Amino acid sequence: MTEKTNKPEEELKKTVEAQGTVSEKAVAEKAKDAEKVSEEMIKTENEKEEVETEAEKKKKIAEKEVKEKVDEKSDNVRGKPFKRKSREERDAEDRQQHLLKWDPKTKLGRDVKEGKVKDFDQILEEKKKILEDEVIDLLLNVKSDLISVGQSKGKFGGGKRRAWRQTQKKTKEGNVPTFSAYAVAGDGEGHIGVGQGEAQETLPARDKAIRKAKLNIKKINRGCASFDCSCSEPHTVPFKVTGKCGSVKLTLIPAPQGTGLVVGGELKKILQLAGIKDIYSKSEGKTRTTFNLIKACMNALEKTNDDNLKIKKVDGGEE
Repeated sequence: MTEKTNKPEEELKKTVEAQGTVSEKAVAEKAKDAEKVSEEMIKTENEKEEVETEAEKKKKIAEKEVKEKVDEKSDNVRGKPFKRKSREERDAEDRQQHLLKWDPKTKLGRDVKEGKVKDFDQILEEKKKILEDEVIDLLLNVKSDLISVGQSKGKFGGGKRRAWRQTQKKTKEGNVPTFSAYAVAGDGEGHIGVGQGEAQETLPARDKAIRKAKLNIKKINRGCASFDCSCSEPHTVPFKVTGKCGSVKLTLIPAPQGTGLVVGGELKKILQLAGIKDIYSKSEGKTRTTFNLIKACMNALEKTNDDNLKIKKVDGGEE
């Protein structure tokens, strides 16, 4: 009985020893295979990094900088109390991200993004046509605002000024409403432009108007031309200018420092974004027609670049 019981125990020990040796070899082989796989993965990652072009690396660096700026501006960092961001701040962040992903379609846009063209005044002097508003955002620190060209509806006709001008078209399907908006864009340093946008909704009309205002930006001259001001800062128009549109006739007169903007409420938005701080004005005609009033103001500001008017000012003649 003892011999029969001992034989199977010895066989079991042999099988256990055999299995143990096999499992150790398998583990060693698997470890070697894992090291080879890790080495191959490291090599492939290094090769991918070498294959990446310089342009892609610059994009990644720029995206990281934008994220860092956004994190610094956010109010939730470092346990600060929550504060909701304004619409202007959100639009500025969205615009920065859009500029990073912007793929220019024109030669001028490609030159601006690559850094070959850095001066906006040079573009105006060479009379190059700007077809992409991203060019303006990269070269100038532009701010925009809407001009109140419409009026609200309500009891007794409403009459309160608002930014949207609503019109309707009669069709067989019914009344089709459209909204128009008038925007002004400028950097406060002598660059100003206005634009009009129309759409079936308010926000697309606003976006169209701002885009057209940026594309219509022009350079105006500023100076100190008042007889009772002897500073050398460009705070007013260099000489008396007159603009006209329809029945509206607007005259802008130089003023000394501290005078402020003695103009209508909607014209203040244009002059502030143009960088003019002090001015007198005289208006004639149907000035309640806001469209014509704005165009007359822009016509007057464009005349500050007229060399003939500068000569008349120096000679002491009248315009």
